[in-house]
Amino acid sequence: MSDNRKQSGDHTPAPRGADDVDAFLERARAAPAPASAGSVDAFLDQVRATPSTGRGRLIFAMDATASRQPTWDLAMDTQAAMFATATSVGNLAVQLVFYRGMGECKAGPFVTRPDDMVRHMTSVTCRAGRTQIGRVLRHALTVLAEAPVSALVFIGDCVEEEPDDLYALAGEMGLRKLPTFIFHEGHEPLAGRVLSHVARLSGGACCAFDARGPDELRRLLGAVAVYAAGGRPALEDHARKAGGAVLRLTDQMSRAKGT
Repeated sequence: MSDNRKQSGDHTPAPRGADDVDAFLERARAAPAPASAGSVDAFLDQVRATPSTGRGRLIFAMDATASRQPTWDLAMDTQAAMFATATSVGNLAVQLVFYRGMGECKAGPFVTRPDDMVRHMTSVTCRAGRTQIGRVLRHALTVLAEAPVSALVFIGDCVEEEPDDLYALAGEMGLRKLPTFIFHEGHEPLAGRVLSHVARLSGGACCAFDARGPDELRRLLGAVAVYAAGGRPALEDHARKAGGAVLRLTDQMSRAKGT
């Protein structure tokens, strides 16, 4: 994907160093599991117990525009901890995609090592710009044309593009069986409606991302990791055990598929 950087409106703080990466990894290893059946340990037990014919591949996309700066560090901490844990299972490869600034949209390599993923994630900082969700969806379809992809995860707060263009791309993703799991941060109603419809058309699901409840986001991301590693049967089995928001996510998928 192209990288058209411009410095105007740059809200980039000082880059994070190796110590920051190590701190994220340390928190990921030391974070206590939630008391519910949907704990990180339970997610990983389910992934390990699920037969897999090969490595699952997951595209993880983030809106890195300036509006997300206030909750960026908390969101980064949660995402880094979840994927540092999930990739340690060894049967999941994750690609980081992000957009920010004046037309900058970048995709990293697929990685399986948790330290590689965390270094990619902690190198991203927020810059003012407009949303580029369409570019993310097109990128996912391009990658899928070259090799299988289990799912796309997207985290963002706004939609500044023509909804019908996004719906067309999401419909193509649904036909090609590439579900999008969207985590909507904030309470912007139009964005919520558009993102929910994009997720439904793709065969995925959309959930609210409340920065005040990082444990729920962790559980939901864990469920997506289970899906990417073991497919729909593994996710449904996991949801029956975890309940709560994870079960609602699979209910959305069932409605999207008409099952």
